[in-house]
Amino acid sequence: MDQKLARDVRYLKIYAVLITIALLGFIYITLRSQTRVTRFGEIDVERINIVEPDGSLRMVISDQEHQHPGIINGEVIKRDEPRPPGIIFFNQVGDEMGGLIFGANGDRGHFGSLTFDKVGNDQALGFRYLEGDNGKYAAGIQVWQIPDIPLNDELRLLDSVSAIQDDTARKEAIQTLLDEHKLPASRLYIGKGRDDVATLELADIKGNPRLRLSVAADGAANLQFLDAAGQVTYSLPDPDRTGNP
Repeated sequence: MDQKLARDVRYLKIYAVLITIALLGFIYITLRSQTRVTRFGEIDVERINIVEPDGSLRMVISDQEHQHPGIINGEVIKRDEPRPPGIIFFNQVGDEMGGLIFGANGDRGHFGSLTFDKVGNDQALGFRYLEGDNGKYAAGIQVWQIPDIPLNDELRLLDSVSAIQDDTARKEAIQTLLDEHKLPASRLYIGKGRDDVATLELADIKGNPRLRLSVAADGAANLQFLDAAGQVTYSLPDPDRTGNP
Protein backbone atom coordinates (compact mmCIF):
# COMPACT_ATOMS: atom_id res chain seq x y z
CA MET A 1 0.00 0.00 0.00
CA ASP A 2 2.80 2.38 0.91
CA GLN A 3 4.60 1.53 -2.33
CA LYS A 4 1.45 2.24 -4.42
CA LEU A 5 0.90 5.56 -2.64
CA ALA A 6 4.50 6.55 -3.18
CA ARG A 7 4.24 5.63 -6.87
CA ASP A 8 1.02 7.69 -7.27
CA VAL A 9 2.63 10.69 -5.59
CA ARG A 10 5.63 10.38 -7.90
CA TYR A 11 3.37 10.27 -10.98
CA LEU A 12 1.44 13.26 -9.68
CA LYS A 13 4.65 15.26 -9.28
CA ILE A 14 5.75 14.38 -12.81
CA TYR A 15 2.30 15.36 -14.15
CA ALA A 16 2.45 18.68 -12.27
CA VAL A 17 5.93 19.44 -13.65
CA LEU A 18 4.83 18.65 -17.23
CA ILE A 19 1.71 20.83 -16.91
CA THR A 20 3.79 23.68 -15.50
CA ILE A 21 6.32 23.43 -18.34
CA ALA A 22 3.51 23.36 -20.93
CA LEU A 23 1.83 26.37 -19.35
CA LEU A 24 5.05 28.37 -19.22
CA GLY A 25 5.75 27.46 -22.84
CA PHE A 26 2.30 28.62 -23.91
CA ILE A 27 2.74 31.94 -22.06
CA TYR A 28 6.16 32.45 -23.65
CA ILE A 29 4.91 31.76 -27.16
CA THR A 30 1.90 34.05 -26.68
CA LEU A 31 3.99 36.95 -25.38
CA ARG A 32 6.59 36.46 -28.08
CA SER A 33 3.99 36.45 -30.84
CA GLN A 34 2.60 39.77 -29.60
CA THR A 35 5.94 41.57 -29.89
CA ARG A 36 7.38 39.72 -32.88
CA VAL A 37 7.79 41.58 -36.17
CA THR A 38 6.49 39.44 -39.02
CA ARG A 39 8.28 39.80 -42.32
CA PHE A 40 6.64 39.08 -45.69
CA GLY A 41 8.46 38.78 -48.96
CA GLU A 42 5.29 39.59 -50.91
CA ILE A 43 1.59 39.94 -50.09
CA ASP A 44 -1.59 40.65 -52.04
CA VAL A 45 -4.04 42.81 -50.11
CA GLU A 46 -7.06 44.96 -50.98
CA ARG A 47 -6.92 47.29 -47.97
CA ILE A 48 -4.64 47.97 -45.01
CA ASN A 49 -5.72 50.05 -42.00
CA ILE A 50 -2.89 51.64 -40.01
CA VAL A 51 -4.05 52.17 -36.42
CA GLU A 52 -2.64 53.34 -33.09
CA PRO A 53 -2.48 50.92 -30.11
CA ASP A 54 -5.87 52.27 -28.96
CA GLY A 55 -7.42 51.48 -32.36
CA SER A 56 -7.47 55.07 -33.69
CA LEU A 57 -7.32 55.10 -37.50
CA ARG A 58 -4.34 57.01 -38.90
CA MET A 59 -3.96 55.79 -42.48
CA VAL A 60 -5.78 53.66 -45.06
CA ILE A 61 -4.01 52.04 -48.01
CA SER A 62 -6.64 50.66 -50.34
CA ASP A 63 -7.81 49.73 -53.80
CA GLN A 64 -10.74 51.63 -55.31
CA GLU A 65 -13.49 49.23 -54.24
CA HIS A 66 -12.58 49.33 -50.56
CA GLN A 67 -11.32 52.93 -50.32
CA HIS A 68 -12.35 54.93 -47.24
CA PRO A 69 -14.86 57.72 -48.07
CA GLY A 70 -13.23 60.08 -45.56
CA ILE A 71 -14.33 61.67 -42.29
CA ILE A 72 -14.67 65.41 -41.64
CA ASN A 73 -15.73 66.84 -38.27
CA GLY A 74 -16.64 63.34 -37.13
CA GLU A 75 -19.01 62.72 -40.06
CA VAL A 76 -18.39 60.16 -42.79
CA ILE A 77 -18.40 61.93 -46.17
CA LYS A 78 -21.24 60.81 -48.44
CA ARG A 79 -20.01 60.04 -51.95
CA ASP A 80 -21.97 59.08 -55.05
CA GLU A 81 -18.92 57.52 -56.71
CA PRO A 82 -16.09 55.39 -55.29
CA ARG A 83 -12.83 57.14 -54.47
CA PRO A 84 -9.67 56.35 -56.43
CA PRO A 85 -7.12 53.93 -54.99
CA GLY A 86 -4.29 55.26 -52.86
CA ILE A 87 -3.49 56.37 -49.33
CA ILE A 88 -5.78 58.45 -47.11
CA PHE A 89 -4.32 60.21 -44.03
CA PHE A 90 -6.22 60.85 -40.77
CA ASN A 91 -5.27 63.30 -38.00
CA GLN A 92 -5.28 62.86 -34.23
CA VAL A 93 -9.03 63.57 -33.91
CA GLY A 94 -9.98 61.05 -36.60
CA ASP A 95 -10.64 63.47 -39.48
CA GLU A 96 -9.17 63.07 -42.94
CA MET A 97 -6.20 65.37 -43.52
CA GLY A 98 -5.30 64.59 -47.12
CA GLY A 99 -4.06 61.75 -49.23
CA LEU A 100 -2.24 60.33 -52.21
CA ILE A 101 -4.56 59.06 -54.95
CA PHE A 102 -4.16 57.96 -58.55
CA GLY A 103 -6.25 56.49 -61.33
CA ALA A 104 -7.23 56.30 -64.97
CA ASN A 105 -8.07 59.26 -67.21
CA GLY A 106 -9.52 57.80 -70.37
CA ASP A 107 -8.15 54.62 -71.93
CA ARG A 108 -4.41 55.35 -71.71
CA GLY A 109 -4.27 58.55 -69.69
CA HIS A 110 -3.88 58.72 -65.92
CA PHE A 111 -3.72 61.12 -63.02
CA GLY A 112 -2.04 61.43 -59.63
CA SER A 113 -2.68 63.79 -56.73
CA LEU A 114 -1.07 64.44 -53.33
CA THR A 115 -3.09 66.86 -51.17
CA PHE A 116 -3.13 68.16 -47.60
CA ASP A 117 -6.32 69.50 -45.95
CA LYS A 118 -7.09 72.37 -43.63
CA VAL A 119 -8.40 71.12 -40.28
CA GLY A 120 -12.14 70.48 -40.56
CA ASN A 121 -12.20 71.33 -44.26
CA ASP A 122 -10.83 70.40 -47.65
CA GLN A 123 -7.51 70.53 -49.46
CA ALA A 124 -5.32 73.62 -48.99
CA LEU A 125 -2.23 72.35 -50.81
CA GLY A 126 -2.05 70.04 -53.78
CA PHE A 127 0.47 68.44 -56.14
CA ARG A 128 -1.26 67.25 -59.31
CA TYR A 129 -0.53 65.41 -62.54
CA LEU A 130 -3.07 64.82 -65.33
CA GLU A 131 -2.44 63.18 -68.70
CA GLY A 132 -4.94 62.46 -71.45
CA ASP A 133 -5.16 59.75 -74.08
CA ASN A 134 -3.31 61.96 -76.56
CA GLY A 135 -0.22 62.21 -74.34
CA LYS A 136 -0.79 65.87 -73.50
CA TYR A 137 -0.32 66.49 -69.79
CA ALA A 138 -0.56 69.15 -67.11
CA ALA A 139 1.44 69.17 -63.89
CA GLY A 140 1.56 71.67 -61.09
CA ILE A 141 1.35 72.83 -57.49
CA GLN A 142 -1.77 74.62 -56.26
CA VAL A 143 -2.61 76.46 -53.02
CA TRP A 144 -6.21 77.28 -52.03
CA GLN A 145 -7.73 79.81 -49.63
CA ILE A 146 -9.99 77.62 -47.46
CA PRO A 147 -13.01 79.10 -45.59
CA ASP A 148 -12.95 79.24 -41.80
CA ILE A 149 -16.14 77.20 -41.64
CA PRO A 150 -16.63 73.43 -41.36
CA LEU A 151 -16.66 71.58 -44.67
CA ASN A 152 -20.09 70.16 -43.79
CA ASP A 153 -21.57 73.69 -43.68
CA GLU A 154 -19.72 74.70 -46.84
CA LEU A 155 -21.14 71.75 -48.79
CA ARG A 156 -24.66 72.52 -47.59
CA LEU A 157 -24.29 76.13 -48.79
CA LEU A 158 -22.96 74.96 -52.14
CA ASP A 159 -25.81 72.46 -52.55
CA SER A 160 -28.37 75.19 -51.83
CA VAL A 161 -27.01 77.60 -54.45
CA SER A 162 -26.42 74.80 -57.00
CA ALA A 163 -30.14 74.03 -56.82
CA ILE A 164 -31.01 77.51 -58.16
CA GLN A 165 -32.48 77.03 -61.64
CA ASP A 166 -31.76 80.45 -63.11
CA ASP A 167 -28.18 80.56 -64.43
CA THR A 168 -27.63 84.24 -63.69
CA ALA A 169 -29.04 83.98 -60.17
CA ARG A 170 -26.97 80.85 -59.49
CA LYS A 171 -23.72 82.51 -60.62
CA GLU A 172 -24.50 85.57 -58.49
CA ALA A 173 -25.17 83.39 -55.45
CA ILE A 174 -21.88 81.53 -55.94
CA GLN A 175 -20.03 84.84 -56.33
CA THR A 176 -21.62 86.07 -53.10
CA LEU A 177 -20.31 83.00 -51.28
CA LEU A 178 -16.85 83.67 -52.73
CA ASP A 179 -17.03 87.32 -51.70
CA GLU A 180 -17.94 86.25 -48.16
CA HIS A 181 -15.06 83.71 -48.13
CA LYS A 182 -17.42 80.75 -47.73
CA LEU A 183 -16.04 78.79 -50.69
CA PRO A 184 -12.47 77.69 -51.52
CA ALA A 185 -10.54 79.98 -53.86
CA SER A 186 -7.30 79.27 -55.70
CA ARG A 187 -4.52 81.60 -54.51
CA LEU A 188 -1.41 80.19 -56.18
CA TYR A 189 -0.67 77.95 -59.15
CA ILE A 190 2.73 76.93 -60.48
CA GLY A 191 2.82 74.46 -63.31
CA LYS A 192 2.78 73.44 -66.95
CA GLY A 193 -0.41 73.24 -68.99
CA ARG A 194 -1.34 70.87 -71.80
CA ASP A 195 -0.39 73.69 -74.18
CA ASP A 196 3.23 73.46 -72.91
CA VAL A 197 3.03 76.91 -71.33
CA ALA A 198 4.70 77.22 -67.93
CA THR A 199 2.69 79.51 -65.64
CA LEU A 200 2.94 81.20 -62.26
CA GLU A 201 -0.41 82.72 -61.24
CA LEU A 202 -1.25 84.60 -58.03
CA ALA A 203 -4.84 85.44 -57.08
CA ASP A 204 -6.58 87.50 -54.41
CA ILE A 205 -8.56 85.99 -51.53
CA LYS A 206 -11.64 85.71 -53.76
CA GLY A 207 -9.76 83.69 -56.36
CA ASN A 208 -9.43 86.50 -58.93
CA PRO A 209 -6.08 86.20 -60.80
CA ARG A 210 -4.07 89.40 -60.17
CA LEU A 211 -0.60 88.52 -61.46
CA ARG A 212 0.37 86.03 -64.15
CA LEU A 213 3.86 85.13 -65.35
CA SER A 214 4.14 82.73 -68.27
CA VAL A 215 6.69 81.28 -70.65
CA ALA A 216 5.40 79.70 -73.88
CA ALA A 217 6.85 76.65 -75.59
CA ASP A 218 8.72 78.89 -78.04
CA GLY A 219 10.37 80.78 -75.14
CA ALA A 220 8.18 83.90 -75.30
CA ALA A 221 7.82 85.33 -71.77
CA ASN A 222 4.96 87.49 -70.53
CA LEU A 223 4.10 89.25 -67.28
CA GLN A 224 0.54 90.52 -66.66
CA PHE A 225 -1.11 92.47 -63.87
CA LEU A 226 -4.91 92.12 -63.72
CA ASP A 227 -7.76 93.85 -61.91
CA ALA A 228 -10.57 92.15 -59.98
CA ALA A 229 -12.59 91.83 -63.20
CA GLY A 230 -9.80 89.93 -64.94
CA GLN A 231 -8.76 92.81 -67.21
CA VAL A 232 -5.05 93.30 -67.86
CA THR A 233 -3.95 96.67 -66.44
CA TYR A 234 -0.26 96.38 -67.26
CA SER A 235 1.91 93.86 -69.05
CA LEU A 236 5.49 93.20 -70.08
CA PRO A 237 6.29 93.30 -72.87
CA ASP A 238 3.81 96.12 -73.55
CA PRO A 239 1.56 95.06 -76.48
CA ASP A 240 0.93 98.73 -77.40
CA ARG A 241 4.59 99.47 -77.68
CA THR A 242 5.98 99.28 -81.22
CA GLY A 243 9.40 99.94 -82.64
CA ASN A 244 12.49 100.86 -80.65
CA PRO A 245 12.49 103.34 -77.73
